[in-house]
Amino acid sequence: MDEINITGAGLSGSEAALYLANNGIKVNLYEMRPKVSTGAHTSSDCAEFVCSNSLGSTLETSASGLLKKEIELLGSTLIKEAYKHSVPSGMSLSIDRFGFSGAITKMIKNHPNINYIEDEIKTLPKDGINIIATGPLTSENLRYDIIKKTGEKNFHFFDAIAPIVKKESINFDKAFFASRWDKGEKDFINCPMTKEEYENFYNILVNSQTIELKCFEAKFFEGCMPVEVMAKRGIDTLRFGPLKPVGLFDKRFPNTNKKQQFYAVVQLRQDDLKAELYNLVGFQTNLKWGEQKKMVQSIPGLENAEITRYGVMHANTFINSPKLLNKTLNTKENKNMFFAGQITGVEGYTESIATGLLAGINAKKLIEDKPLIELPSTTMLGALTSYITYEGHTNFQPVNSNWGIVDSIEPDKKIKKDKKLKNTYLYERSIKAIQEIKNVL
Repeated sequence: MDEINITGAGLSGSEAALYLANNGIKVNLYEMRPKVSTGAHTSSDCAEFVCSNSLGSTLETSASGLLKKEIELLGSTLIKEAYKHSVPSGMSLSIDRFGFSGAITKMIKNHPNINYIEDEIKTLPKDGINIIATGPLTSENLRYDIIKKTGEKNFHFFDAIAPIVKKESINFDKAFFASRWDKGEKDFINCPMTKEEYENFYNILVNSQTIELKCFEAKFFEGCMPVEVMAKRGIDTLRFGPLKPVGLFDKRFPNTNKKQQFYAVVQLRQDDLKAELYNLVGFQTNLKWGEQKKMVQSIPGLENAEITRYGVMHANTFINSPKLLNKTLNTKENKNMFFAGQITGVEGYTESIATGLLAGINAKKLIEDKPLIELPSTTMLGALTSYITYEGHTNFQPVNSNWGIVDSIEPDKKIKKDKKLKNTYLYERSIKAIQEIKNVL
């Protein structure tokens, strides 16, 4: 076998393809778009960001920041490109999604070791080394074949996308630029609310009509909860979630209360390199489009907001990884078959890239007839793969990178009591392990 087949040119598939190709291995990369639409993608580009444009925190003491550093050290192409196409976003890595996916598409289509094929793979391949990286929007044909051949029904949940508005349509007599606690640059547009304004917005939101879901039972992922579902948990839920006002101050006006100036604040994050488009942070939604417009324009500062993309919901699928996969991301039944990305049950852009990279690393090891890499759970990527392949799950659900899944530290009262000190220790411990693994790649 002198080549590897990859199905799906999303984040994980693109990462795996570029890693292998850059290491001299021939790749056949299959992508069904534009022949077959997913209902959520807006282009046929590789590595398209479908929902938010943020990859999460870059802080070394954050779980997401650690994962980024780990895969950067292991040779991730996509993380490197994400930094090149970053847009102002405080201590987070957010990107110009169009510039990023355009650059990755150009790399892939021009790479001498990648054969890019626009075609739908309807059944699991029988021959060769394969990486299945079709994501949560796997086609019905392939999904049914996976169910048929594995004997395990795919779980399902619903994911949501937030609306995007034009900056020029925002009323800056009311809205203002700031970052929470004035950390970093003033990267977010903030729309503050009084109690009366919030209650008016809340009543519009919870009484708006939603688009009927096609599936009988909808399971929502907590990390991407529709704003209207979150709101119905209680009138103050949003005020302690995506609309929390703490640490946000409009310096144009006297601050009479240093602890909290506003009752609630809607934040908008830059979505393109030219800073012409902004998405509503935490506003993933399934409201009907007319209702969305009414809801958005009830927010102070967005009364005349021009919505360039409405929020939508789509079904996401993932396999029963605890039963089907090894920590090396190949299947227990077939060592030549790997899965990567959100179809494995990881949730998040960085997580998708990371598992694509690991699948690529191990596919390379397999083709070279060398031992596969199994990362320790002291690393964030190792902890993720350990979590999704843990056979003891009674109700396996998607997971983001988080400190709770990483192996705990030895008892040390001083470290355990200081969160920053503890996370710094965990970061340094992980990086040391990754450096050792890097030496044997």
